[in-house]
Amino acid sequence: MKKRLTHNLGLKLASLVLAFILWFLVVTINNPKDTTYFSNIRVNLINTELLDKEGKVYEVLDNTDVVRVTVEAPRSIIAQLRPSDIVAEADVSKLTDINTIAISYYVQNAETVSIEGNHDVVRLSVEDKKSKWVKLTSSVIGEVAEGYMIANAAPDQTMIEITGPKSVVERVNYAKVEIDVSGATTDLSANVEIKLYDKEDNAVEQDNLIKNVDYAHMSVYVLATKSVPIELNAMGMPAEGFMETGVVECSPATVEIAGIPSVLANVNKISIPQEELNITGAVDSVSSIINIKEYLPDNVRLADGSFNGRIVAMVYIEPKAEKTLNIAKGNIGIINVPQEFTAGLPEDIEAYTLEVEGLTAVIDPLRQAAVSGVIDVAAWMEEQEITELEDGVYSMPITFNLTEDVIIKNQVTAQITVHRKTQEQQ
Repeated sequence: MKKRLTHNLGLKLASLVLAFILWFLVVTINNPKDTTYFSNIRVNLINTELLDKEGKVYEVLDNTDVVRVTVEAPRSIIAQLRPSDIVAEADVSKLTDINTIAISYYVQNAETVSIEGNHDVVRLSVEDKKSKWVKLTSSVIGEVAEGYMIANAAPDQTMIEITGPKSVVERVNYAKVEIDVSGATTDLSANVEIKLYDKEDNAVEQDNLIKNVDYAHMSVYVLATKSVPIELNAMGMPAEGFMETGVVECSPATVEIAGIPSVLANVNKISIPQEELNITGAVDSVSSIINIKEYLPDNVRLADGSFNGRIVAMVYIEPKAEKTLNIAKGNIGIINVPQEFTAGLPEDIEAYTLEVEGLTAVIDPLRQAAVSGVIDVAAWMEEQEITELEDGVYSMPITFNLTEDVIIKNQVTAQITVHRKTQEQQ
């Protein structure tokens, strides 16, 4: 038996080698090797928690965690490969002193001839981790509709915490949210992304920073506005010999107010009580600083937040001017004499003395030749409760054609002679 197995051994070995060669040629011809490429394969960093335990954070430099992979394998395998089959890993536990990590490549569930990437390491920037709280500010973009204003715009919190590389965290000076209010006529509310800025108001890239919140709820309160005048009046009387000019001024004379439209519709002025301007005993103009916030209607506010509500009110006081006028008898008329009587002024009186006072601007232009007066007999009779006249002399008041701005100091009367008409006169 042994002789049979070893008989022509060389020939048998040669046949075996030849058979293997033929098999290999058949396989190679039917399933040849091929090469394919996969781009944008992300390198999976493992054991990154080791850096976190050391209080470190990292950033991948120059996109070295993205590779282009070349795979060489039999065509039957190549035909089935997908990008998800390609694995590229970098183990952070093997981080070098120069902050690089070797990349290892393999294909899942396939035997390949070879696999390699366009580079062999991931390069990192490793820094100490730092956290800090920064102020959260807010601003609006655009303008509300004409006739409206923003009463308040604020996020639901004022501070946020950021964590990341020490050098980047230290650059951050504040956080901010913005909301667009263009054309708004009602209140607005939205969740707005928080952005980070440095001292020069430049945006700080946030990819390597972690915020404790990424969005803040922003509320904007919108009110209608309206311009209304300020109404002022004074109380009291100036000192003897002085009087008001009638001019009461305030600065500003109008004010912009804000509130909901239904409330503003009923507000047409801001009235200031007389007690705020007391001129009792004044011998010169009186000024007063008044806080009009105290007199705004309920649910109404000043539209200008920078205006403290204080106005300056002024009542003008000046000395009285006096003048004595001699009114010629010819300028005095008698009216409403009963039909059966005649009435006349004394022949020996040429003029009547009239003393007046008032503001200089009113008294100075007065000319006695332009002043006239009347004696109303019927009005006098009614006042005296006289129903029938008799012949005689009566003292009756003279009414002069002067404006209310002219104060008459003396009551001027005239002696009126009354005669019953004769038969011929009637």
